[in-house]
Amino acid sequence: MPESGPATLTLETCASIHDIPAQEWERLAGYSNPFLRYEFFQALEASGCTSATTGWSPRHLVFRSDGRIVGLAPAYLKSHSMGEYVFDWAWADAYQRHGLAYYPKLLIAIPFTPSAGPRLLLDPDLRQQLTPEQIHELLDTLSDNLGAHSWHLLFPESEDQKLLHHDGELHRIGCQFHWHNHGYRNFEDFLAELTSRKRKSIRKERRQVAEQGISFTRFHGRDMPEHVLSAFYVFYQATYLKRGQRPYLNKRFFELLLEQLPEHVHLVMAEREGEMIAGALFLAGESTLYGRYWGCLDEYNHLHFETCYYQGIELAMELGLRHIDAGAQGEHKLVRGFEPVITHSWHGILHPGFREAIANFTHEEADHVLGYFNDAVSVLPFRQQTQD
Repeated sequence: MPESGPATLTLETCASIHDIPAQEWERLAGYSNPFLRYEFFQALEASGCTSATTGWSPRHLVFRSDGRIVGLAPAYLKSHSMGEYVFDWAWADAYQRHGLAYYPKLLIAIPFTPSAGPRLLLDPDLRQQLTPEQIHELLDTLSDNLGAHSWHLLFPESEDQKLLHHDGELHRIGCQFHWHNHGYRNFEDFLAELTSRKRKSIRKERRQVAEQGISFTRFHGRDMPEHVLSAFYVFYQATYLKRGQRPYLNKRFFELLLEQLPEHVHLVMAEREGEMIAGALFLAGESTLYGRYWGCLDEYNHLHFETCYYQGIELAMELGLRHIDAGAQGEHKLVRGFEPVITHSWHGILHPGFREAIANFTHEEADHVLGYFNDAVSVLPFRQQTQD
């Protein structure tokens, strides 16, 4: 369903990643970001994780100029707001209280993945020519023609942010905690930059994990036994079941991930008395280690911090990666050397009255987020921040 855009540009959607030639996707997305790999979206669809049944109907965006593909974007028609990590439940509730439908909505994002990265995969020439007003107009028109009541573009990186800023924008910010390698050669180099109190606390946590008889083994995606993946998936499921939820991803997705993108996958498994007791799965990009999926059956003192953070830091340094994106939320990361970063999202609300109300909300929310961010910066545990 082509939509009129500026000049000869049109915007249409595809109901499956298979409707887009792999070479076109790879030309625009590259190979370095695991969440933008063509095979990643294939695995999501083939496993049934993104489908009409799960409320994630693929509607990938295709920008064309004179029939030629000049841009792409991962997109979904959503019937709920789960698995997004930019929370708009209150907006949906307000619509419902006024007898209006909030869903479906058009979501431009990586499913189940609160990580910043490219979202608008555009030819460089097109990126230079497009204006933010044109992008918003194209997305507003497309959403309307799809029967969606809004569009939402989540966690774009800086180049996309430049193309989304304009006076009439509806822009939200959030705060996450990431680890950065500031020239550390090993874990002790990292600890040396912390205040003595925080340094001693981390050493104590790691020592207490070891004193519980827990050890760790790292597996690469190219050399991961099936029984290890099976054990990890049980742990992953438990994380959701403990909260009364079903996991977003099924075991078939992880099997396909290993089959098709093994070079990106790393798994840290915790063992005690010869049995695996917990695991954390990481995906490695060009410069970033993404810590995504974790689980355990029984609780052990400091096991989560060791498996997801300290083992992750060691793995990142081993791989020569300078950044760890460990996902959403988690103030406990701050005292362990993870630094606050601002995340972004843009939203197109088609209803004029609700658009104004939501715009007021986002402005107030931004003040609170920036205050939270500044407070977090002020208590970073590095020696240069405080007197040791």
